[in-house]
Amino acid sequence: MLEIVVKLALVAAAFAVLPLLVGQAEHKVMAHMQGRLGPMYAGRFHGWAQLVADGVKFAQKEDVVPRAADRWIFKLAPGVALVPYLLVLIVIPVGPGGQVALDLGIGVFFALAVMGVGVIGAIMAGWASANKYSLLGGMRVAAQLMSYELPMVFAASSVAMAAGTLSMQGIVGEWRWWWLPWQAVGAVVFFVAGLAELRRPPFDMPVADSEIIFGPYTEYGGLRFALFLLAEYAGIIVLCALTAVLFLGGWKGPFLNTELGWLWTGLKVGVLSFLVIWLRVSYPRMREDQLQKLAWAWLVPLSLAQLALTGVVKVATA
Repeated sequence: MLEIVVKLALVAAAFAVLPLLVGQAEHKVMAHMQGRLGPMYAGRFHGWAQLVADGVKFAQKEDVVPRAADRWIFKLAPGVALVPYLLVLIVIPVGPGGQVALDLGIGVFFALAVMGVGVIGAIMAGWASANKYSLLGGMRVAAQLMSYELPMVFAASSVAMAAGTLSMQGIVGEWRWWWLPWQAVGAVVFFVAGLAELRRPPFDMPVADSEIIFGPYTEYGGLRFALFLLAEYAGIIVLCALTAVLFLGGWKGPFLNTELGWLWTGLKVGVLSFLVIWLRVSYPRMREDQLQKLAWAWLVPLSLAQLALTGVVKVATA
């Protein structure tokens, strides 16, 4: 019982700290790449107080619920968007020898299913806001989920088939270095589809400010809006951790896997998080037709091809 409590406490601490670190890193990276002054000088020493300033700003804003909104769903939506990512962290291993809160035999599909629940929070927000722009943003979120969930599941199924298990600890245990070129297409498809599900630029059509203000979050302010932002950064951590565990060997590194496994996992998650931020800064927002075409004309066929290749290799090496 004590071990379970300690593991859950560590997961909760990671859930509270890591998204904030990613948010601060995004401020700094965007400041360097775009010449932004605030994150460079807030608090004097290298802009350390920018995240604190944002937190104070959100805490001071008034919590307003539109008169015509569905009040219960409107208030519940931020929690529905945030909590599923905490549940996913419970099944992600950070190292060998039981360094995971809960090793589920179907860990891969549990993680993907719960991540899909997180997207429902944005759909609920758009529906409950009694705002046509919010509703349009919620419909775009639903369409994006329908399009990108399929290639994401196919890519994860490919690596699960290669390992012969749905347990994430089992997948890392079976992983070998030559899986990098073998599963490379699946890794790219999984990562891109995950970014689209998180509605990160350039896949942020549901929150296109030039068209629909801020999509399903238009009517939100104060701490409720901050919860949606926190859910986005928590989603980045979860996506990068899943990509590292499924496709990059998780805790396996060049040496001392047993002693430094947690460090290799953290480094891979950190590099992938930087890549997420870099893509946001570097590429413009895709149009809705481009976004749907990428999913159905490219990612779905590529993920199916990866699945077929994995089946052929498994049969050939059996």
